[in-house]
Amino acid sequence: MRIAIFCDNFYPELSGISDSIIASARELAKCGHTVRFFVPSYSEKDFKTGGIGSKREIDLDNGIEITRFFAVSYPTPTKQGRMVIPTGLRWIAIKKFRPDVIHSHLFFGVGLEAMLAAKILKVPFLGTNHTAIVQYVKYAPIRGEWVERFSLKYVNWYYGKCQLTTSPSKLLLDEMRKNGFKARHETVYNPVDMKTFNLTVDHNKTELKEKLKLNEHVVVYAGRFAPEKNIDVIVRAIALVKEKIPGITLAMAGHGGYFEEINKLVLELGLEKNVKFFGTLSHFELADLYRASDIFSITSTSEIQSMTLIQAMACGLPTVGVRARGFEYIGESGILVEPGDSKALAEKFVLLLENTNLRNSLSERSLEFAQKLSDRNIALLWEKIYKREINNFKAKI
Repeated sequence: MRIAIFCDNFYPELSGISDSIIASARELAKCGHTVRFFVPSYSEKDFKTGGIGSKREIDLDNGIEITRFFAVSYPTPTKQGRMVIPTGLRWIAIKKFRPDVIHSHLFFGVGLEAMLAAKILKVPFLGTNHTAIVQYVKYAPIRGEWVERFSLKYVNWYYGKCQLTTSPSKLLLDEMRKNGFKARHETVYNPVDMKTFNLTVDHNKTELKEKLKLNEHVVVYAGRFAPEKNIDVIVRAIALVKEKIPGITLAMAGHGGYFEEINKLVLELGLEKNVKFFGTLSHFELADLYRASDIFSITSTSEIQSMTLIQAMACGLPTVGVRARGFEYIGESGILVEPGDSKALAEKFVLLLENTNLRNSLSERSLEFAQKLSDRNIALLWEKIYKREINNFKAKI
């Protein structure tokens, strides 16, 4: 098959969506399929912000190609956002690829180009919704109930044009249905790169802690520094844990526009010796940070399926998170508290850090679940879905 994948954010932008589609593409290419990404262009500054340094294309396997659309800078928490302005003419370049199926992963400029190309070229059009849009428009420059209502209608309109709509979250699909979505849909989890994020490689937790200059007890967060991530809840919880475990360390990896607010809070709470910022790490470096840690924590209420969470689970970390959409798959592999409750979060950190048996038990369950979401397993599932939808499309012609 010749698979065209469209996405409004991609390497070098810090993005779980980008990580997931790259992981799937690599496995699809190994199965003999040709994959081409249609994504925005990024500036030299965006590469530096992503911790990459000089501007260079991502090194992908044979069978994977990349087409970049001209894009302009757009304000996002990553400080790397790019906007592709639809022209209605890019289908000509897409036609040269001769796609058997077009798969869109976001619904902005690149996504609109995908929709138009699928219609003109008469190929199956699939869409994946990774975004709880209302959680993001709350922080948009223009806000209000009318903006939320318009956003919901727009998202349903867009995915209503798809032959099949998927999402890593069943709860998000249920929310779309409550808002009038009636098209075909199913839940498909995002994959994790098990070759990078795993516990099968030789490693020594103590040595890794020493290498990374971490204390004995480590809670880790990785991801964007953005308001909707509610990172301040974790920082406040660490301040409470410190009263019982003075040597507690919060390791934080990532970047974003909310960093200064978090750093200010760290200083206000006197946590300079307890919080260590690592900046944006490569996947290999991030995997080592996970392996050196004891607990992964995430308090976002905007997630659909957090890639950093799945990556941490693949490295055997138990999770302390919040009861919110996007975490329904945690199940018995972690502990959930109410959103915004720093005290409850701190209590669970202490519980796990002082109970090795419980921590090990949750770790085993995390590994078991993450293995089901291996890049290989999810790619094989997409292979079946693409073939099925191509056949369904041909049957209707």
